[in-house]
Amino acid sequence: MLRKVIMSKGKYYLSTAIAYTSGKPHIGNVYEIVLADAICRYKRQTGYDVYFQTGTDEHGQKIEDSAKKAGLSPKEYVDKIAAIVKEQYDCMNVTYDKFVRTTDEYHVKQIQKIFRKLYEQGDIYKSEYEGMYCKACEAFYSNSQLVDGKCPECGADVYPTKEEAYFFKMSKYADRLIKHIEDNPHFIQPESRKNEMLNNFLRPGLKDLCVSRSTFKWGVPVDFDKDHVVYVWIDALANYITGIGYDVDGNHGEMFKKYWPADVHLIGKDILRFHTIYWPIILMALEVELPKQIFGHPWLLVGDSKMSKSKGNVIYADDLSKLFGVDAVRYIMLHEMPFGHDGTITYELMIERINSDLANVLGNLVNRTISMSNKYFDGVVHNSLSLEEIDAEIIDLAIKTPEIVEKCMNELRVADAIASIFTLAKRCNKYIDETTPWILGKDESKHERLKVVLYNLLEAIRIIGVLLEPFIPETSRKILDNINTKQRDYESILKFGQLEIGIKVKEKPEILFTRLDSDEIMAKLEEETKEELKEEPKKEPKKVTKVEIKKEVVEVKKEKKSTFVPFGTITIDDFSRVKLVVGKVVSCEKHADAENLLISKVDIGKGEIRQIVSGIASNYTAGQMIGKKVVVVTNLKNAVIRGTESQGMLLAGEHDGLIEVVTINSLPAGTVIK
Repeated sequence: MLRKVIMSKGKYYLSTAIAYTSGKPHIGNVYEIVLADAICRYKRQTGYDVYFQTGTDEHGQKIEDSAKKAGLSPKEYVDKIAAIVKEQYDCMNVTYDKFVRTTDEYHVKQIQKIFRKLYEQGDIYKSEYEGMYCKACEAFYSNSQLVDGKCPECGADVYPTKEEAYFFKMSKYADRLIKHIEDNPHFIQPESRKNEMLNNFLRPGLKDLCVSRSTFKWGVPVDFDKDHVVYVWIDALANYITGIGYDVDGNHGEMFKKYWPADVHLIGKDILRFHTIYWPIILMALEVELPKQIFGHPWLLVGDSKMSKSKGNVIYADDLSKLFGVDAVRYIMLHEMPFGHDGTITYELMIERINSDLANVLGNLVNRTISMSNKYFDGVVHNSLSLEEIDAEIIDLAIKTPEIVEKCMNELRVADAIASIFTLAKRCNKYIDETTPWILGKDESKHERLKVVLYNLLEAIRIIGVLLEPFIPETSRKILDNINTKQRDYESILKFGQLEIGIKVKEKPEILFTRLDSDEIMAKLEEETKEELKEEPKKEPKKVTKVEIKKEVVEVKKEKKSTFVPFGTITIDDFSRVKLVVGKVVSCEKHADAENLLISKVDIGKGEIRQIVSGIASNYTAGQMIGKKVVVVTNLKNAVIRGTESQGMLLAGEHDGLIEVVTINSLPAGTVIK
């Protein structure tokens, strides 16, 4: 199967959403680019002709206002911000083929031609818009769409706007788009995103879309109506075709002829509607083939909250890479993002992940294997080919791992692909404990057996090194350099035993990752935060009346008491019998005998650690639980679940198969919930 993929090389075009040039992108924005880079690196590695495009969205009222505030022209302002965006991508070792900008001359020319074509064929008409406008999102909303009177997307203030504008007749193409989605089940992924678009937007009926603005000037001018500029939905979205040479008149560049349609548009779930409804309809109107797939990835959260400057939880990629190293940050980004729901990172989780996975599992495996090769055989690779039964399992897993990775990557399950590689690394460490090379080395008569053991380890490490290239490329290179192998291409790992006999491993292996002192790192971060706060004016502490858990907001209203109790009325005495305590997950692992169970060690304050078994593995990996602050029922009678004692219960909810653990942001471990 893998051999067939290698032989059937073809084109692969992946694009990301383009970053809005309103400021420096945080790690949640950069995550998308690193995810795209991992996918594209893997496709290149397995034989595809890859084109990877990203860039910046540089027009709009918000940019015009920001430039004026900065004392710059809009073009000077976006030039500055675009350079900052590129720096954030480049610092993460991202290998994009083109960085497109919506101020590029070719793009501007084609947008004007696209707008004119749509107008002349009757898809666009002039009218007047009146409604609520969010400057942060540059989007219009009806009153019914607002949430508590604010923008439903970002929560910012909106204000009434009335202006002349051009509109696109969305409903003209709605039925055709519905049919396309139904006929192509993989067009919108994951599956839940497809159902959301169909049921919430398309089937209820589409309203005509505002596609020009007349209250500001910073945008692509409508060439037949100078009072208007082309709005973002046409301007920004069309970068996916203009960036590779699309021409309205049919004089397409060679890149467009070669790579379109895109294989994947990789975008955040918050802009899914624009990419899965507006963009396909625009393409239909232009008679351009639709992209093969639009993948709406979830958010990378900090402490279970979407990153924003107002929340004070913004983290930048360049700062993290300086603190932890580029590959460590790439690993954390990619590993901690599950397929179907948001991923969470904290500094504590990052430190734990670096120490446990990168330093202990991977780094220790490579270091001690290389060291034993030098100690017992002067670094020379031998193999007596005398295999025993105990060797079969590690060899079989090493052969199967590329197949597992391929299946995961074909479904864009990047976190699962990485996890499968580390499963092989963990099995190698177990193999060392099983075969005890240090004991074999003491007995001259067992050196032939020792050669086999070390060869199996070195070959498995080589396979791991090659497989890690798309995800942590510098670490991959270091691993293969430590072994001194020339067998580094993907085809070489499809059969076990390709590591060269007679080569010498490095005499002093390069350390891949060093263990971090959590207290030292946290103290350093705290000191940096204090320095930053010195420059900021003091604010009165804000009284918290809302507890945000993922997207659900529960408002505490003291003056109004609900009398509705879904499971029968209880008294305060009944409720007080349940002791709910905030706990912090300090470690977590999958249950050895139950696929759906995770075993968490939870700190519930005052040094007390509880072991809790939970049936949440279908929605969480062990790594995603580490660092979470959870709510624990601490006075529940201990139970034995599949042979493992559980000393409490985590609060969680389930809806349509989606399980979410109740999490807490600010309260420390040990806090009693009353």
